[in-house]
Amino acid sequence: MKDHKNILIVDDEEVVVKSVIKIASLEGFSIEGVNDVFTAFQKIEETDFDLIISDIMMPKIDGFKFLAELEAKRISTPLIMTTGYTTIENAVQSLYHGAIDFIPKPFTLDEMTSVLHRGIRYGTLIKAYNSGSTILVPCPAKYFRLGYSSWMNKEPDGSVLIGATDLFIKTLGQVKNVDMHFPNGILIQASPAIKIEAEDGLVHQLISPLSGTIIDRNEKLIDDPVLLEKDPYFDGWIYRIIPTEFDYEMKLLIPCSSDRS
Repeated sequence: MKDHKNILIVDDEEVVVKSVIKIASLEGFSIEGVNDVFTAFQKIEETDFDLIISDIMMPKIDGFKFLAELEAKRISTPLIMTTGYTTIENAVQSLYHGAIDFIPKPFTLDEMTSVLHRGIRYGTLIKAYNSGSTILVPCPAKYFRLGYSSWMNKEPDGSVLIGATDLFIKTLGQVKNVDMHFPNGILIQASPAIKIEAEDGLVHQLISPLSGTIIDRNEKLIDDPVLLEKDPYFDGWIYRIIPTEFDYEMKLLIPCSSDRS
């Protein structure tokens, strides 16, 4: 029988491994760290992990190839990517190819703490959904999503509504407060769009599915942030934007219709 640990951190920078181990341990998670993908696979054969944190830029086998190998081996452990060579393209590519989240380096204690909790909760929710013990509401078929977190829907007038998926919101626990940008603010694809504080005190950042200028925000969320939980795809929308790189950025969004196949 395999041993069990919550988290595996894979990074060729020992200082990063030690940092994530310290943060995870402070949060009560059991964690193991390795410096390369080959050792990571050995650990995965011996241990049942709930979450993997992997760097993108590593020698011999990078994070993208690691992700592909996990899929080929039918290892469904949720994976979060991190890299010091932060580019929007890396973030979007990792999400498109199956990573559940992305965190840039250097990261703060609070940023890593929130992403670890979301990752663990994500795995728990998916297992419960697959066993039929919980309900996850998929985004409407005509919508598109960035990873599992944010969605977009183009309106007839050319503007785009964006929001958070039901799965993302459920990984936060109960929503307490939101911190939103004002109209005329600029959003960049895969960069933070809104801060959401949960009842447990953790603050989570939802990334934007597209770049664009905010022309309206959902003021109802300020007074009633729980609306994000109640109706994430309609009344719980977050911003209306005018996209600036629509055709290019749409190529790496996932059609929500694929969630039903």
